[in-house]
Amino acid sequence: MAHFLSKFRPKRPQPQPQPQQQQQQQPRPPISLLQPSKKHSWRTVRILKIFRSAFRSFPIIAPNNCKLPSRHPRDLHISGGIRLSGTLFGHRKARITLAIQENPRCLPMLLLELAIPTGKLLQEMASGLVRIALECDKRPADKTKLLDEPIWTMYCNGRKTGYGTKRDPNEEDLNVMELLRAMSMGAGVLPNGEEGESPDGEFTYMRAHFERVIGSRDSETFYMLNPDGNSGPELSIFFVRV
Repeated sequence: MAHFLSKFRPKRPQPQPQPQQQQQQQPRPPISLLQPSKKHSWRTVRILKIFRSAFRSFPIIAPNNCKLPSRHPRDLHISGGIRLSGTLFGHRKARITLAIQENPRCLPMLLLELAIPTGKLLQEMASGLVRIALECDKRPADKTKLLDEPIWTMYCNGRKTGYGTKRDPNEEDLNVMELLRAMSMGAGVLPNGEEGESPDGEFTYMRAHFERVIGSRDSETFYMLNPDGNSGPELSIFFVRV
């Protein structure tokens, strides 16, 4: 009887050969961007503006035989401006993103998704001057900093294009900033990576120096600077609370 039951006793399963593990994908390089400093505060800029206004009130005495050298307006540093690094990037058919950094080695201090396709904005910049105005409503007793406003009504060269939104940088944004870490200015196309060709077109970018000019708590402007005074694309971005 025991011999008969032994035929129905469950047998211990034999270990199956393990399938050959697929080759793991190499991890992406770690993000080495630094936190931006807090040295550029609105109060510091305001003190500098007051000092500059007082200094300008002094009389200027110039000798008769002294001639000041003339420079093209494009070459001049904007008075009272803070120089920062700005990057426009995105797929050609998708909305373009603006990242403002203290320098290319820092994390973005401002990241905005603008209401215009990347290809369209680059086409506008190639044809002439581009003025982008971002407006939001002023709320009484609201202490929100201007660049911390979450949503903006956007106008491009006087035409309303939709709404711009501020957001936190995602993994793709940080990867772009890391790839461009050693570049101070330039433009080009980045590879699409593991996803292959995107239906939104190739991934393009443009990086340049910007001058940040703070007018008041409710108005700021970012001017894109042309390298070495060359007649390249010109872009101005106005932030205003109305």
